[in-house]
Amino acid sequence: MQEMARKKLVLRTEGLQSDSTSSSNNVRLRVRYGECQRNIALEVGGYALDGCREFMASTVEGTEGALICAACDCHRSFHQRMVEPEAV
Repeated sequence: MQEMARKKLVLRTEGLQSDSTSSSNNVRLRVRYGECQRNIALEVGGYALDGCREFMASTVEGTEGALICAACDCHRSFHQRMVEPEAV
């Protein structure tokens, strides 16, 4: 009997710390997901995007539904990932 491999989902806040000799600067990276890049006309050999401008989670963070967009009903990985540094 075959065992099914379990996938582990890791949600984390990305952060960087840079130290200098006189002071320490803290920089936090803010990750957000923008426009959907999923090609909805792939099956017919075309190219068309659905127009979803920003990822909105279907349910609360920490559940499987948090990875599905409420606007276009696709996975978060289809949305453009944007990393923006924030000074703390």
